[in-house]
Amino acid sequence: MSKKISPKAEVSLDAVIGEDVVIGPFTVIEENVKIGDGTIIGPNVHIRSYTDIGKNCEIHSGAVIGDYPQDYNFKKDRSFTIIGDRNIIREFVTIHRGTEKDSKTIIGNDNMFMVSSHIGHNCVVGNNVVLVNHVSLGGYVTVMDRAFLSAVVQVHQFCRIGKYVMIGALSKVVMDIPHYMLAEGDEVATIRGLNIVGLRRAGFTPQQRELIKKAYKIIYHSGLNFSDALAKIKSDKELIENDIIKELVNFFENSKRGIARHYKKENSSNLDS
Repeated sequence: MSKKISPKAEVSLDAVIGEDVVIGPFTVIEENVKIGDGTIIGPNVHIRSYTDIGKNCEIHSGAVIGDYPQDYNFKKDRSFTIIGDRNIIREFVTIHRGTEKDSKTIIGNDNMFMVSSHIGHNCVVGNNVVLVNHVSLGGYVTVMDRAFLSAVVQVHQFCRIGKYVMIGALSKVVMDIPHYMLAEGDEVATIRGLNIVGLRRAGFTPQQRELIKKAYKIIYHSGLNFSDALAKIKSDKELIENDIIKELVNFFENSKRGIARHYKKENSSNLDS
């Protein structure tokens, strides 16, 4: 099967278009763009220079990928947007390239970005992430593997969203949300429990879930501050020798914006295993 490029599309001769690519009418693909094999691009899409899109992606009507960052410091130097394989990018999604010269916005594989979601400059998005309609990621946000951000979640620049996190609709995130947590809040997103359903669906064993629950209780329900809670976890051989808990501790220790607090300390309704 050869490429199927609408005669009404504008595709730069300097763009590298893979095999079995479909490009719809009125789509514009600028120079210095690479499109991987099997990717389907709908009508009225704009893919700007220095964008690299992987294989078997679906890009729907009105998406704009690799445009200039919304940053007064941007000097129109060369910067990049790198997108992996099998991503679904729905209508009117916007993804901006990096701000600094040769910097990158990086997106992994197997993600779904729903209608009108926005990924700002220099963001890093992992694999199997879902952004529901109108989610907005500020610049330099990191969203790690298998996170799920519900509709109209707004994430402040430089925040990190951990693995297997689920954030409720209409939440405003201004601090880091650690791995495995549920969070929500329209004023400030706070921790509401563990994402037990997500962990089960992802194949975490009962033993693994118990260790995560034990660490969670120490962090958020022991009355200790974060530093003392982490010290207590490190003193527990069963916890700290487990790679899952090591990742959680590492997330806390590398926070720059600070870690989200718990909504209500006595509320432990999401601790069922």
